[in-house]
Amino acid sequence: MTTGAVTESFPESSEPLLPTKRRWEGEDGGGDEAAFHEFNGASFAGAVFNLSTTIVGAGIMALPATMKVLGLVPGLVMIVLAAFLTDASVELLMRFSRVVGAPSYGAVMGDAFGWWGRRLLQVCVVVNNVGVMIVYMIIIGDVLSGTSSGGEHHYGVLEGWFGTHWWNGRFFVLLVTTLGVFTPLACFKRVDSLSYTSAISVALAVVFVVITAGIAIVKLIRGQIPMPKLFPAVPDLASVWELFTAVPVLVTAYVCHYNVHPIHNELKESSQIKPIVHTSLALCSTVYITTSFFGYLLFGESTLADVLANFDSNLGIPYSSVLSDAVRVSYAIHLMLVFPMIFHALRLNLDGLLFSSARPLSSDNRRFGVMTAVLLLVIFISANFIPSIWDAFQFTGATAAVCIAFIFPAAITLRDPHSIAKKWDKILAIFMIVLAVTSNVVAVYSDAYSIFHKKSASSNA
Repeated sequence: MTTGAVTESFPESSEPLLPTKRRWEGEDGGGDEAAFHEFNGASFAGAVFNLSTTIVGAGIMALPATMKVLGLVPGLVMIVLAAFLTDASVELLMRFSRVVGAPSYGAVMGDAFGWWGRRLLQVCVVVNNVGVMIVYMIIIGDVLSGTSSGGEHHYGVLEGWFGTHWWNGRFFVLLVTTLGVFTPLACFKRVDSLSYTSAISVALAVVFVVITAGIAIVKLIRGQIPMPKLFPAVPDLASVWELFTAVPVLVTAYVCHYNVHPIHNELKESSQIKPIVHTSLALCSTVYITTSFFGYLLFGESTLADVLANFDSNLGIPYSSVLSDAVRVSYAIHLMLVFPMIFHALRLNLDGLLFSSARPLSSDNRRFGVMTAVLLLVIFISANFIPSIWDAFQFTGATAAVCIAFIFPAAITLRDPHSIAKKWDKILAIFMIVLAVTSNVVAVYSDAYSIFHKKSASSNA
């Protein structure tokens, strides 16, 4: 089958998730070339910041809790393994994209599996991104308005500064954040428009890591930190099942595949995408390893599912309250700036799912505005009812995220519609599918068992 025939077989699938740099010319329908000249392609640095922002979102906050479940040594090894597998899956995805000139992840899936493959990918991106952005809002609410865990209330920054009032409660704070921050940023139609906010968000993530590491090192030097758990404790079978609950969190932490094509489409030099992916993964892995190690070192077995909530207490060092507030506020702002990057892919995939035959979303302002408003409303309402980021991560990580990150790229490789996959590629693809399916089935079972066990215990009490 020739490339041309493949392209003709899925014309609807050839529509990119975002218009490429060449297609911004005359976007308003008037043929105005000024719009094109204003955007001549994204830079290497801007693309690295945008992809890194896609990766380093809320997942970093749950990573120290995975160290508590897995132990430091297996936990850090799993972070590195997840990074290598992510790099391999993105490489496979882009290799099959180049063969047919596919401008989007959905187009590659459409080429390999037809209409249903593209639709399945879009459903998974929608489920994953909605879940991730709900997590963002939950964390922002935790940081600014506080959260309760195990019968103990962890005060938010605004509660600590001003006391408890109606205007610094979770609902009102998230409402103001949604209207004042998320809505304006969500109105940008081009990914590269967010490169400056992405750079700021990455810098704020680094600030969080540096402060956390600094506090842990100071306490370590003073002998205030006990020896952390290096390996998991597995006294019974239930403890073994619990280990697998950390896997969806690790999978979710590296999902960026849905934004690789939009970033690639806007590059000045499209050949730069491979080093951009490598640079972004190296940067994010460094941030993840540092955060996981020092976050767990600092709080040990008291580490919460959202480690930011741990910073409401006295850290036992000078200027403790100032440093705690700096950590929490910097990361809350980071998440606010990450939000629109994930929202872009969500909106475009949902539009492709619901209005596949309509004109491009970027040229239909009414559809663009209605979809933006509805999605923001759904995410806002959900964030006020879902209690914990661990619950959200386990659901999205065990379902949509693992499909996007590993199962779909591996399935495309095994299908190999253009006979370009090598023997090693197919072995790697089988490994990714087996690892992803096995670990996540066990994780879902473990979650269900845990919920049932808690209900049984409460009813017996």
